[in-house]
Amino acid sequence: MLIVDSQVHIWAASTPERPWPARHAPHRPLPYTQQDLLNDMQATGVNRTIIVPPSWEGERNDLAIAAVEAHPDKFAIMGRLDMSAADARERITHWREQPGMLGIRFTFHLPPFEPMLVNGELEWLWRAAEAAGVPLMILIHQKHAPLVDGIAERHPALKIIIDHLAVPPGPKGDAAFADIAHLLALAKRPNIAVKASGIPAIATDTYPYRSLHHHLRAVYDAFGAQRVFWGTDLTRLPCTYRQALTLFSEELPWLSDADKEWTMGRGVCEWLGWDVA
Repeated sequence: MLIVDSQVHIWAASTPERPWPARHAPHRPLPYTQQDLLNDMQATGVNRTIIVPPSWEGERNDLAIAAVEAHPDKFAIMGRLDMSAADARERITHWREQPGMLGIRFTFHLPPFEPMLVNGELEWLWRAAEAAGVPLMILIHQKHAPLVDGIAERHPALKIIIDHLAVPPGPKGDAAFADIAHLLALAKRPNIAVKASGIPAIATDTYPYRSLHHHLRAVYDAFGAQRVFWGTDLTRLPCTYRQALTLFSEELPWLSDADKEWTMGRGVCEWLGWDVA
C-alpha cells in the first residue's frame, strides 16, 4: 500500500541571512530539514510526503523545491503564493511548471487572509486557479465552510482540499468540531475533499484518540474514503509518527483494506495529479 503523508512542514533555522518574519516567528529552537523528514519517513514506513512550506518563513517555497529536486520520488509540494504580488495571477498560470509543485496552500484562518475570504475579495484567485488547473489546500474555520461551498459551486472545475477537517490550531476535543455540520455539508460538492490531518493534536485523550473516532466516522460517511486524505502535520504531533499512521491504518475498524488504499495515499495523489504508477 502506498503511504503518502498529505502535510508536513520543513524549515530552516532563523539566521540573519534567512530570518523568520517577526509576525510569524514562533519559538522553534531547531530546524526540521528534508533529511530529518526522510529519516522519519523511512523509520515509519511512509513512502511519500507533500511538503507544505510553513507560514513563519513567509511566502517562500525554496526549501521545498530543493527537497523535491533532491528526492523527486519522495516529495511534492503544495506551495505558498503571495497574493499581493503584482504577478500573482501570472504565477498561478505557470504554477505547476515548478519542480514538484502540485498546487497552492492558503491559511484562511489567519489575518489578513481570513477577511479576504469572508469579504469575497478572492474571486480572481478562484478563477485563475480553476483556469490553470491548480488545486488548492485551504485551512479555514468550520463556520466558514458555507463560503467554500459557494466557491466550489461557482467554480466546479476547481479542486479544493479542506485542511485539518477545518480545525485550525487551538480548539480541542468535541469543541473543535462544534460546527462540523458545515464541513459535512461540503461533501455534496464533488470538487471538495478533506485532509484528516493533525488529528492527534486536536484530541484531549491519548492514543488511539477514541474520543474523536465518531467525528472521523462522520467525515468518512459524508465524503467517502476517496476524498478523505490521511496526513499528520508531523511537527505539531503529541505522539510518534508511527502512532499517527496506525491511528488510521489499524485503529479505525470501518476502514476496509480498499478504503485504506485510498485514504492512506492513492486518493491524495490522484486528486492532485501526482503519478502513482
